[in-house]
Amino acid sequence: MTPSVAVIQFPGSNCERETVRACTNQGISAQIIRWNCSEEEFNSYSAYILPGGFSYQDRVRCGVIAANLPIIDYLRKADQANKLILGICNGCQILAETGLIPNAKGSDSREVALTPNQLNNEQIGHICDWIYVKATQPQANRFLAAFDTTTPLPIPVNHGMGRFIFADETVIKNYPTLVYCTSEGTIETDFPTNPNGTQSNIAGIGNQKGNVFAMMPHPERAVETKQIPSWIESNTTSTGPWAPLFAALKDLS
Repeated sequence: MTPSVAVIQFPGSNCERETVRACTNQGISAQIIRWNCSEEEFNSYSAYILPGGFSYQDRVRCGVIAANLPIIDYLRKADQANKLILGICNGCQILAETGLIPNAKGSDSREVALTPNQLNNEQIGHICDWIYVKATQPQANRFLAAFDTTTPLPIPVNHGMGRFIFADETVIKNYPTLVYCTSEGTIETDFPTNPNGTQSNIAGIGNQKGNVFAMMPHPERAVETKQIPSWIESNTTSTGPWAPLFAALKDLS
């Protein structure tokens, strides 16, 4: 069977294989494709995931070099065709650079930046830990549709530049998001609940059409119960808390 989901490998990607596994665990056919594939090969897929890593060693700034490759033109056309697009960690940074999220102006102009993690106006460097998030307006995005607005979900973060800074922070009210919260679901702006000083506790945000979502935490590392540390309250019994996000890829119509 021809794979339906393409996981795009850029020079410096390092999460592409576990992202493929997160898909196949949900019965979804997925395959890694390279950043320099042909447009014909690219178009043969029904959905796309930009995985985590350090594309082009994060030179200049995270995601900016990858965001200016020819494959991004293919990705823009996929967005116009309402194909599903998910960006995780470095993939989130790339989608921010392309302007595909939140794309409030509809012009693919850059409206958000992912800046260095910060605490009390001081950069705090790379953070790798388990945190909690919950969804807002989940029905407005196909990746979040299976989630509710009250359940805090555990998920790992692993980044040095995950602080969302919006050109217009008011757009957050109109878009589906993931927000950092406590294990009880309380929104607290202080560290460690908000691990990187991000505006409005934002951990991820989608576009207006609901087919694109970008998030800094790593859902592919929490799709199986065996991935969850014993000290984490996972609010799940049969599968990992983030299996539903990848299961959304089963509906590629």
